Amino acid sequence: MSGPSAEGTPDIAAHGPRVPPSSTDLVAGMVSHVDKATAIEFLRERFGASASITVMRPGEWSAAYSVRTADADLVARFSAYDEDFEKDAHAARYSSSALPIPSILEWGPAGDGFYALSERMSGEHIDGLDEAGMRRLLPSLFSALDAMRSVDLSRASGFGGWRADGTTTHPTWREWLLAVAAEPATRGAPVVRELLEASPTGIGPFEEGYARLRELVDHCPEERHLIHDDLINFNVLVNGDRISAVLDWGSSIYGDFLYDIAKLVFYRPWYPAWRNIDFAAEARAHYDAIGLAVPRCGERLTCYSIRIGLSDMAYSAFRKRWEQVAWKARRTVEIAEGSTNDTPRRGP
Repeated sequence: MSGPSAEGTPDIAAHGPRVPPSSTDLVAGMVSHVDKATAIEFLRERFGASASITVMRPGEWSAAYSVRTADADLVARFSAYDEDFEKDAHAARYSSSALPIPSILEWGPAGDGFYALSERMSGEHIDGLDEAGMRRLLPSLFSALDAMRSVDLSRASGFGGWRADGTTTHPTWREWLLAVAAEPATRGAPVVRELLEASPTGIGPFEEGYARLRELVDHCPEERHLIHDDLINFNVLVNGDRISAVLDWGSSIYGDFLYDIAKLVFYRPWYPAWRNIDFAAEARAHYDAIGLAVPRCGERLTCYSIRIGLSDMAYSAFRKRWEQVAWKARRTVEIAEGSTNDTPRRGP
């Protein structure tokens, strides 16, 4: 299914946030400087003619292949960028029973790009869970987020995007939040305003959302936590009612731990099966249960939900996914105006 409904609303089940293309002939080009033939040849030389090598799926920034040998079950990824693999390797040191992260066994140059090998993890994608399945998973999901929140980042400095060498993109969390107006939408993209001004949706929803963001940003604490920032793009695997793997840390940032919750808040309507789950209320109940005070929780979640909408509508504009731009713009304005019934209520 694709295209707008009779009411002009995108079929949200078919247009998830940054959904990867479904055709394997898109493995080359958009996601990697290593084309399919080169990748398979590289893997044949590495693992021999008897290895079973198949395309898993293309992503936005890397293409994944299944590699099975007599004694190994691996995932090989190829990308034009090595920093995501470097971050995956660094994040793996935080792996635990609550936050299972696959080890990066090796990574390095391949063709005109880079490759990484990791152990293959079992499970189904969180994106496909129905309401009952997601509700059963929530305790494990919150445990994983608690594990991220507890990671010791005392030696780090700065906020926003990070590299394994300790460098970050912004000196403060609030600067990172506000920078969405002046920075490129993603790698190789124009600045956000330029993209949206040229889109069918226009710049109006962005400006309305950004004005509200500026009003809320002072409620956001300058606290540094590990944030995944991409949990609902086929990057979480689930076995039963437990998370079995958290994958792809390329989008990870440092900042307020509520940011990952805000992603669920923003995209809840995008997943029809989750529409009855109030992620903000569930998170507050969890933090109350563990005795964690979260001042201004509602304002922070609203601020981050708006920031996610602003950033992601620009990303969709860069990809020329105009129905996504329109949906994200409407969602952002709803949250900014408080006109949606799931807008996080104000915190204490």
